[in-house]
Amino acid sequence: MTCDICGKKKATVHLTEIVDDQMSEMHLCEECARQKSSQMEQQFGLADLLAGLADPGKAAAKESEKNVLKCSRCALLYEDFRKFGRLGCSECYTSFKEHLTGLLRKIHGSNKYLGKTPGASQESGGKGLAEKPVALLPSDDLLDLKQQLKTAIAAEDFEKAAIIRDKIRNLEQKEQ
Repeated sequence: MTCDICGKKKATVHLTEIVDDQMSEMHLCEECARQKSSQMEQQFGLADLLAGLADPGKAAAKESEKNVLKCSRCALLYEDFRKFGRLGCSECYTSFKEHLTGLLRKIHGSNKYLGKTPGASQESGGKGLAEKPVALLPSDDLLDLKQQLKTAIAAEDFEKAAIIRDKIRNLEQKEQ
């Protein structure tokens, strides 16, 4: 099968486009596929997709703040992340945490990784992978409890603060 665009080379990339409930298939060579990909990226940029997933109410208010956010380790600007759709290092998750939490939840459906993680072979029965869930970001419950704890302490309601403290400890132990 030859490329639908140039008609010269062998088609190795096969695209299916659905526009207005009409499906069309394209068979492209690698070169034409790269050109098509860059055209699509220009038309529907990854940054626009990510910005669309972010909360529109918060996005306008914090736009100037995001432009100056920078990762402390690799010096990646938040604006560059939005432009290219890639973080520079593991520290970027911490540096941009406030802005990534909602985005990660919308993309993945959760802010916790619940898949397999590398672990000792004894823990996983020789498979080399542990099945224990790993929390990448604190859960909303935990964040809410910490806020309630601060409020209780400020109000000098120490009995309530002690109860909330114990709930926080239990949640943190479950997430480990």
